[in-house]
Amino acid sequence: MINVGTLAKIRRMHLRDGLPIKEIERRTGLARNTIKVWLRKGEMVQPKYPQRVVVSKLDGFTEMLATWLKADQHRGKRDRRTIKALYEALTEQGYTGGYGRVAAFARRWREDQSGKVDKAAFVPLKFALGDAFQFDWSTEYAWVGGLRRRLEVAHTKLCGSRAFWLVAYPTQSHEMLFDAHARAFAAFGGVPQRGIYDNMKTAVDKVGAGKKRVINARFEAMTGHYLFEPEFCNVASGWEKGIVEKNVRDRRSSIWHKALKQRWPSMEALNDWLAQECRAAWAELNHPEWPTLKVADVLQDEQLRLMPNPKPFDGYVEVLARVSSTALVHLQRNRYSVPTEHVHEVVSLRLYPDRLDVVAENIRIASHARSFERSLTFYDWRHYVSLIERKPGALRNGAPFETLPEPLKKLQSILLRHEGGDRVMAQVLAAVPVHGLEPVLVAAELALESGKPSGEHVLNVLARLKAGGQTGDAQEVKTPLTLTVQPLANVQRYDRLRSVDGDDAPGAQP
Repeated sequence: MINVGTLAKIRRMHLRDGLPIKEIERRTGLARNTIKVWLRKGEMVQPKYPQRVVVSKLDGFTEMLATWLKADQHRGKRDRRTIKALYEALTEQGYTGGYGRVAAFARRWREDQSGKVDKAAFVPLKFALGDAFQFDWSTEYAWVGGLRRRLEVAHTKLCGSRAFWLVAYPTQSHEMLFDAHARAFAAFGGVPQRGIYDNMKTAVDKVGAGKKRVINARFEAMTGHYLFEPEFCNVASGWEKGIVEKNVRDRRSSIWHKALKQRWPSMEALNDWLAQECRAAWAELNHPEWPTLKVADVLQDEQLRLMPNPKPFDGYVEVLARVSSTALVHLQRNRYSVPTEHVHEVVSLRLYPDRLDVVAENIRIASHARSFERSLTFYDWRHYVSLIERKPGALRNGAPFETLPEPLKKLQSILLRHEGGDRVMAQVLAAVPVHGLEPVLVAAELALESGKPSGEHVLNVLARLKAGGQTGDAQEVKTPLTLTVQPLANVQRYDRLRSVDGDDAPGAQP
């Protein structure tokens, strides 16, 4: 194709300098007929050519891709598919081209739809190693325990090495926030000097003018434990912590889309997998400022500049609750059992991400695995043993005793067939606080093996186990006295003693 500059050059050589067409052909390398065609035009005309048609492997999939992009417009930002996800979906449909074609088409399509290109400008940030980390939450969805659940994912990212850590939780409450920091600092191997946050409610009680903040007392206690200084962004200025904001978007496309395709038996299994994925990403991703180094390599240097990581902050949330007449405390529409000795008392509930501790007079009296479902009751049958001693009849239909260990269940079913069996079973259960659960289970199993178990049999076996006679061997008695002549077992001595007394002599009349 000939351009305007070449055409002007041809006209100057022929019309001004008087060069023949053959000489012009030699100098420009253009065909003689092409030169003649343009010289026949009496005036300078800008060349116009038909638009070039480029054949691409994406041509057969553009309509499908445009439909997907249009459908994503009606979804929330969190639910919109990334270009990488769209590329993978097209690949499953038979597309064999590259990722760049798909990305370019999607970018042009979105620009055409919006009518303008985003021209927001930002100042690039740079942090020294060990200086700061940024924290943020994102809302994601995954299949956990057979149900599709909404999860709150904590993102913690070092600003220097760009190492990041992800942990999923049911909520964004204080105990989850504190646990996320403890896990991240343990993974990083230390604590930076500063932490950068937005104005989340678990950290800021009140936003003042400018940078003034009323910081939450429990959050400030956590920062004092780890010795880092918290800093908060201006309101609605998420770009001030753009490193972690970008991390939320990147991890959604690089890690979380894999989590959506799997079924997780529990939250612990999901978090274990996230930990493996984070460490694997450190070894694969290049550092943005030092492209020849991986994130894991820079993290090793940053760990030398981090503050030592102390023991995890005891980040529980404490609430008060009154124990009901059935020895239950209510929390978030669930009920948990406590020892019956504390009925009608006000106790303290210490909430952790994975458990619930019940405290009375600074002593932990009960502990349960925490549940975020609703309308459930969690019993520990040992909490009701002291009450059963006074009310043994409740054993027959007592809800807490449905969770008895299998040996005790079998023993109970046998004992309750007889009159007074409930009282006997209560005596067996009363031995648990005295001797411990494991010895009682062993005694119950031994009694069941005999074929005719009874309460006296269990208690007798338990006493022998406690005394150390479970082996059946005679134990040696240690004494400071020693015998020079060991006594011999001689049954004939008994007959000789009888012969001395005439009344007991053989053949004597009564």
